[in-house]
Amino acid sequence: MDDRTRRSQLSFGLLVTAAILVSAVGGVNYREKEKRILDNILSGGVGRNSTGYDKRIRPSGVNGTSDGPTVVAINLMIRSIARIDDVTMEYSVQLIFREKWFDERLKFDDMKGRVEYLTLMDPQKIWMPDLFFKNEKIGHLHAITMPNMYIRIFADGGVLYSVRISLTLSCPMDLKLYPLDKQTCSLKMASYAWKTDDLIFVWKKGDPVQIDDGLHLPRFTLEKFETAYCNSKTNTGEYSCLTVDLLFKREFSYYLIQIYVPCCMLVIVSWVSFWLDQNAVPARVSLGVTTLLTMATQTSGINASLPPVSYTKAIDVWTGVCLMFVFGAMLEFALVNYASRSDMHRETMKRSRRQMELDHQAALAELGDHNDDGQTAYAMKPLMHRGERRFDKARQCEIHMQVGKKQGCCQSWLSKFPTRSKRIDVIARITFPLVFAFFNLVYWSTYIFQDGDDNL
Repeated sequence: MDDRTRRSQLSFGLLVTAAILVSAVGGVNYREKEKRILDNILSGGVGRNSTGYDKRIRPSGVNGTSDGPTVVAINLMIRSIARIDDVTMEYSVQLIFREKWFDERLKFDDMKGRVEYLTLMDPQKIWMPDLFFKNEKIGHLHAITMPNMYIRIFADGGVLYSVRISLTLSCPMDLKLYPLDKQTCSLKMASYAWKTDDLIFVWKKGDPVQIDDGLHLPRFTLEKFETAYCNSKTNTGEYSCLTVDLLFKREFSYYLIQIYVPCCMLVIVSWVSFWLDQNAVPARVSLGVTTLLTMATQTSGINASLPPVSYTKAIDVWTGVCLMFVFGAMLEFALVNYASRSDMHRETMKRSRRQMELDHQAALAELGDHNDDGQTAYAMKPLMHRGERRFDKARQCEIHMQVGKKQGCCQSWLSKFPTRSKRIDVIARITFPLVFAFFNLVYWSTYIFQDGDDNL
């Protein structure tokens, strides 16, 4: 039993040793092959091409035609979008950028598929397309813990260049519908020195742009994106250009809570002045001034977070009209105060006129007592006054009936309030809310239902 165990253990150890030796020999051979190919690339001779590789010469065109342009396929993956700044009109994006082209001079023997590709970490060793980002403001490569880039050379001469880049790009915005707007931000890539006769950029067929699943923006939503071509012509020639347009929709809930609801509350608070007594001057003045200053502060704070543009934005219309309503409430109190003083003056005039009539009637009565006709004149005057009073009352009733027919329900309802100042307050209680509701209807129907897709 012990001999069998020893023989089985010995056989297993021999098999393992043989496998390790075979694997090591095979691994060394293929790794040596890769090393020789890389040495040829770095020293100026690559694979079967022993004439030397010059990185200053661009690769041949499609199907090896030397006079055709080199075609470079582009695709990219957007990993994150840090911010979209309305003031500076720019946005920051981090992406993985990839280029792929063919270079006949870099073909090598793949040892029957055992060497799939070679990896380089130094892009200075081979020819590279001179691509640049046209609307870039700031950009940098990532190098923690190692440079986040690689170059893969395939056996058929294909070259894949991948790098992680962070960019701050300009994004001209149209803020006429702010904050109910949609903005289109572009990422433009073009050749700097090679013209279209020598170099052409194309989008990779099938899914040229990928979006990371975890992409999230605090104030925007990425609705869609489109790829296109934007070749540009200058006085030095025509250059190949690619662009991807990103359509962002602004999240409205933040602005609803921070701007629209507070403004509505300030306007409604200013209407409290209509329900206060017209003689409460300090309360109504302090309320009007406080709401007006608060509304002005709110407006200035909103404008401070936006660029100074020459056109009117949707938020400017809202804050401007709300400010007018608050200011209108103060003017209404000024009108009420003036009407109240006029009513007091009119009431004083009526009292003095009534007192003069009473004094006049008393004087007539005294004259009647001293009349020569004696009791006849004194007895006839009351009868005449009673008849005149009855006639006057009948005439007044007839006049009131005629006026009541001509007056509408609103005028008859307003006639219940004796003074003009009170009528002004009552009219303001109804008019201000109705006009503000109508403004809201026109405002939201104008800006919400506008098609924002024409930005793309």
